[in-house]
Amino acid sequence: MQQLNARKFELDDELLASHGQRFANYLIDYICQVIMMFGVFMIIVMVAISNENKSIISEIEGVSDVVKYAFISAIVLIYYNVFEIFFSVTIGKLITNTVVVDRNGDKPTTDEILVRSICRLIPFEILSFLSLPGKGWHDAISKTYVVKRKVLEDRKRQFNFQNNQKS
Repeated sequence: MQQLNARKFELDDELLASHGQRFANYLIDYICQVIMMFGVFMIIVMVAISNENKSIISEIEGVSDVVKYAFISAIVLIYYNVFEIFFSVTIGKLITNTVVVDRNGDKPTTDEILVRSICRLIPFEILSFLSLPGKGWHDAISKTYVVKRKVLEDRKRQFNFQNNQKS
């Protein structure tokens, strides 16, 4: 029988990813997004060439800044939402062995990830990392955390073991 007021695992600052890990995540993910943008652009060009519509290249060059920002925003949202909703990691987090979690060390909800991704579009959001601990606005507003995966797994295993011993 489960206890009614069983303790839940909670994160502490030791689990949080370092500024270096967060910066590496940002750089790797930025490079991946640029590759995605280039890939989409190349697909558009290939389709235009195969349809013998060479004017599309000049149309792309003449696109407004608003459309460019919308395109970049769409890539950012698609990249982060797909990776973090389904896997709780991006390519950068996978490489740095970090993961996105909620305050109990569990996979965030889809809504939390959607909020997290939208907050990345806040102008100058990157500057929010200048404070300690390394937690950006997209983390604080969505109530999510980027933590060291291995340390989290060890701590949760230890927590669960101790709770099972008390039962």
